[in-house]
Amino acid sequence: MIRHLPNFLTCCNLICGCLGIVFLLENRGVPAAYFVWAAGLFDYFDGFVARLLKVTSPIGKELDSLADVVSFGVLPALVMYKLIGEHSSSEALPYIGFSIAAFSALRLAIFNIDETQTDSFKGLNTPANTLFITSLPLLPASMGAWLYQDWVLVAITLIFSLLLVSRIEIFALKFKNFTWADNKIRFTFLLLAVLLLALFQITAIPFIILLYIGLSLGVKAFSK
Repeated sequence: MIRHLPNFLTCCNLICGCLGIVFLLENRGVPAAYFVWAAGLFDYFDGFVARLLKVTSPIGKELDSLADVVSFGVLPALVMYKLIGEHSSSEALPYIGFSIAAFSALRLAIFNIDETQTDSFKGLNTPANTLFITSLPLLPASMGAWLYQDWVLVAITLIFSLLLVSRIEIFALKFKNFTWADNKIRFTFLLLAVLLLALFQITAIPFIILLYIGLSLGVKAFSK
């Protein structure tokens, strides 16, 4: 039974995504972001447990991607679909939100066959993208005047869809050791992220993801 524990955790990730979709479609008042946070924890610990128990397998890798398509592809796409629909008079425009699902699936397929993405990612990873998208509804109403416009939401959708399949190098939060020399960017990011959370609570999440992308671009620029 122990060797099946990572796959069980992966299925919990999938179920969190499914529940998030149900609660979103039925307007139950529970933010989709909550389910994404839970899915993200299961997504992190399934790989951690698999490595700890030394029971990694091709099936586990494929199952992980299938679960991620739901939790970090379909769910954020539906969040954006609803956001655009609530702030647009166009019946067709909200469907642009589903580009997030399509590009997330494509990004996961690329990741599965790209053996170079071990210490860093090429393109924005799907959990980070989902955290950004699903945290937008948690922002205070004072920001809604400029954020909740259909053209802004569409622009966010298209930009982040392209980031998913871009070749921009994004650092991974994986520690092989805990020395400052090998993990400067990771420690800097985590410190700033904790500071932002302490100051702004959950409304800091989208800005933390922007910080994540910005630091990755900065490291790439200064390394040249």
